[in-house]
Amino acid sequence: MMNKPIHSTLFGVAIGDALGVPVEFKSREYLKVNPVVDMMGFMCWNQPPGTWSDDSSLTFCLADSLTYRYDLNSIAKRFVKWYKYGHWAAHGKVFDVGGSTRNSILRLIKGESPKFSGNFFEEDNGNGSLMRIIPLVFYLKDREVKEIFNTVKEVSGITHAHFRSVFSCFIYVQYAIEIAQGKDKIQAYYEMQDKVSAFLSDNEFDTQEVKLFNRILNNNIANLEEDRIGSSGYVLDSLEASIWCLLKEDTFQSTVLKAVNLGGDTDTTAAIAGGLAGLLYGFDAIPQHWINRLARAEDIKNLCDRLERNIHKIKK
Repeated sequence: MMNKPIHSTLFGVAIGDALGVPVEFKSREYLKVNPVVDMMGFMCWNQPPGTWSDDSSLTFCLADSLTYRYDLNSIAKRFVKWYKYGHWAAHGKVFDVGGSTRNSILRLIKGESPKFSGNFFEEDNGNGSLMRIIPLVFYLKDREVKEIFNTVKEVSGITHAHFRSVFSCFIYVQYAIEIAQGKDKIQAYYEMQDKVSAFLSDNEFDTQEVKLFNRILNNNIANLEEDRIGSSGYVLDSLEASIWCLLKEDTFQSTVLKAVNLGGDTDTTAAIAGGLAGLLYGFDAIPQHWINRLARAEDIKNLCDRLERNIHKIKK
């Protein structure tokens, strides 16, 4: 299958997610003694091995919508369908959903526009939009930075509309785009920093908010020691941790396992890192035995095939 960027990215998200589901909320200290080294099951959510969570479900909802067109209402309808009926759930039933995501989807169900459904307070900066945003890479990879930001803002804003969440998604997507264009992970990282910094200089954003991104934009985050990397459900922790894992490791397998074993929000950190690692290393770098154990692997493959066939047709 070779690199197959869409396949490797979406499978990367789901595998990182599935590796992390059984040990979600386990501490870093616990996982140093009992590290995850392979697919496991049950434990935290009592789900069988290979089960992925809302992270992958909402990623697949976005990808599914993009196989037809870019349309915010279409994306939002799939989120509602997932929440109400288990559409794109691993086993047809939702077993985990973040508070901001739930509240926003409930607004959609009541008829709110997806342009205004997202939570926008400072306390609403969980990682619920970052975990699902990566399919936009294949729609946006040839676009100008301003359009990338505006589109990411729209899609993040369905559930997470605060600047911090939007900008985290923007950095992540821009970094993934640089990787998708064939750059190595270090070159891509510095290119992302340059383009995002130039975008910041051309726009007026809250300087206190922008300062929060100094560690990732003005330094090499890989130089930080592990004890300075957070792995909670906070969006900045997830952004930093996922890129840190990618920069520190040299294979798909070691990247996602490092992300899981940071502890805390294990499934989401690993899903976010797994999307990047899949894109970087390609489909053939993903261990086949993990793919074989993944829930709905054939459905995911078919989704990837459809997105691969149709993505060039939906350009504005």
